[in-house]
Amino acid sequence: MKTNHKNALLFIFITLLIDCTGIGIIIPVTPKLIEELTGGGVSDAAKYGGWLSVAYAVMQFLFSSVLGGLSDKYGRRPVLLISLLGLGIDYIFLAFAPTIFWLFIGRMVAGVSGASFTTASAYIADISVPEKRAQNFGMVGVAFGLGFILGPLIGGVFSHFGTRVPFLIAAGLSLLNALYGYFVLPESLDKEHRRAFDWKRANPVGMLLNLRRYKPLYGLILIVFLLNIAGHSAQSTWTYFTMLKFNWTEEMVGYSLAFVGLTIGIVQGGLIRVIVPKIGEMKAVFVGLAFYLTGYMLFAFANHGWMMFAFMVPYALGGLGMPAIQSIISNKVPANEQGEIQGVLTSLISLTAIIGPLLMTNSFYYFTKPGAPVYFPGIPFIIGAVLALMCIFIAVKAVPKAIAH
Repeated sequence: MKTNHKNALLFIFITLLIDCTGIGIIIPVTPKLIEELTGGGVSDAAKYGGWLSVAYAVMQFLFSSVLGGLSDKYGRRPVLLISLLGLGIDYIFLAFAPTIFWLFIGRMVAGVSGASFTTASAYIADISVPEKRAQNFGMVGVAFGLGFILGPLIGGVFSHFGTRVPFLIAAGLSLLNALYGYFVLPESLDKEHRRAFDWKRANPVGMLLNLRRYKPLYGLILIVFLLNIAGHSAQSTWTYFTMLKFNWTEEMVGYSLAFVGLTIGIVQGGLIRVIVPKIGEMKAVFVGLAFYLTGYMLFAFANHGWMMFAFMVPYALGGLGMPAIQSIISNKVPANEQGEIQGVLTSLISLTAIIGPLLMTNSFYYFTKPGAPVYFPGIPFIIGAVLALMCIFIAVKAVPKAIAH
């Protein structure tokens, strides 16, 4: 029996929404938990936060290609359920961590099983016709956006009951999500489209070497790589930046991240379905990159807290670009290699999650620590703007070449 594609999209959307809500819940309180466990200030917490992100990313880099290959052999459903279960275990580790060491253990557990977005992307590719892929990939952004409306609000409000309470709520959501998926999430990959598991293609180095098979897509894949590093200027430092520069509380950080989620949700869930079909995927890439560049520059020089809310609008509009890039890449890859190409992209994104947090949190620490040569908390956003500008120059040749192939 063929899976109803609309129902399948709804299932994967709800799964990702609960997943993203759990992630969003812990963001406002993570800096305070790190401060409690280390005894340092915001600048020091940012540095530890960067290394925690690296611990997650290293494990994801090592295992995402394996899980991508397994999803091509056994289907998306079991891999997705394992990743959700792993996140639940991670949050429990974080909730009861007596030392900073246990925070690292928890993040490593999550990294091993953190393939939910990879598998979800392959799932969406499985059930999407080519002309609808950009719109359907935008559903990931909608789930991300709505999760970051609900999650930070829940985390900020429940932080009043203790720093660790939001982690327990996130654990409960993730475990319920795994249960929900077990009973209602259908398989998307037909048996005739599956392929044998190959360790040479599944190891992360081998996965990256498989990029040689996608030479016409090199430029687009490089843009994905650089843009994800740039994204860590906001992802890895937002909480620390706003707490230090504007003296925001966990609750205020939660409200700001909820607004981030709202604007991203509007763009990914609404505008992308109107704008991309009208202007085409090529123009959508350039429009998105230009808005990212503008958003990063504005964040860097924000002098008042309300500006972070206002400047989120151009930053969110930058989200027009990535689903268009994903769609172009996906449309050039056969059905039985969708899991592999998503694994390649996740391996690269995992590398950016090693490079990005270290680059952004350490630059933030260097320019905000006592005795800093120049006090400038906005330096990570300047780095993000430079990377976005590089992506624009690369896209001039890379996008037309990929579309023409």
